[in-house]
Amino acid sequence: MQEHLLLRALKGETLDRPPVWMMRQAGRYLPDYMKLRAQYDFFTRVQTPELACEITLQPVDQVGVDAAIIFSDILVIPQAMGVEVLLEEGKGPLLPNTIKDQKDIDALITDEVERLSYVFDALTLTKKELNGRVPLIGFAGAPWTILCYMVEGKGSKSFDKAKQFCFSQPALAHSLLQKITDVTIQYLNRQADAGADVVQIFDSWSGMLSPADFKLFAEPYLLQIVKGVTKVPVILFPKGSWYALESLSTSGAAGLGLDWCVDPALARKFTNNSITLQGNFDPCKLLAPIPEIKKAVTEMIDAFGATRYIANLGHGILPNIPVDHAKAFVEAVKEYQPKN
Repeated sequence: MQEHLLLRALKGETLDRPPVWMMRQAGRYLPDYMKLRAQYDFFTRVQTPELACEITLQPVDQVGVDAAIIFSDILVIPQAMGVEVLLEEGKGPLLPNTIKDQKDIDALITDEVERLSYVFDALTLTKKELNGRVPLIGFAGAPWTILCYMVEGKGSKSFDKAKQFCFSQPALAHSLLQKITDVTIQYLNRQADAGADVVQIFDSWSGMLSPADFKLFAEPYLLQIVKGVTKVPVILFPKGSWYALESLSTSGAAGLGLDWCVDPALARKFTNNSITLQGNFDPCKLLAPIPEIKKAVTEMIDAFGATRYIANLGHGILPNIPVDHAKAFVEAVKEYQPKN
């Protein structure tokens, strides 16, 4: 049996069309997901393997994507480290007890990744239910992004508290980043054991950093993760950090995710066409009329090329996207014909 398109794309094999999936594909734009959301709170959905599996499968069955990504959350890592995480629907996460000093860092737990056994159970169950139809993607948040939440306590437009922590107490920041990194490597390797075929690292807030600060507080830890996760290919998604494409292209990662602010030709140039790129359709463009979506998708693939490329959005799908528009995005990739 031939290997899945996603895995072939990550190996750089020549393809007629790229694989396609969408970040946050398992969730808030799907009516069946909304029914489950009305019945169960967020962490019940994440921590119940049968529910996480059902939600993970929905976009495979209903939208036709070429890969499943496990339904979970990046903030399970702080939870495993002993930090309380609250989540109210529509309001975003809240971490009431933020990290402020060495005492807080010393109190963090780094050797109990099995606290996240519900994620591993969900992966194993989903892998079985998929029965080889499409590959299964696991994920984690990047250390810098997790630090942002652990220090800031919530989402932010500037993450000024988190950045002040790093700039005024760099030794403490590096100590915290290292602890997050150590747990994340254990977590991702266990995801691979449980059935993940690929893992993605979401550095959702790396674009908050200048190139110099990215080199200091984000990149070293991303490189450690790529080196430490040995069992499956790793995709890095440093959102907004276009300036890091060149150095990350030699990191050993199998793929690099791009947001919609990066020109495909420039991304190829920065990476010397040496790595599989993923992205970078503006999620808001899924609100355009369906013929416009299909035209824009074709133009995007033409710009990237069908090889060493995974069609995706430049960030997570929005809650107000009609399901038929999401399907049109996927269909346009599947119908792609390369120019002669």
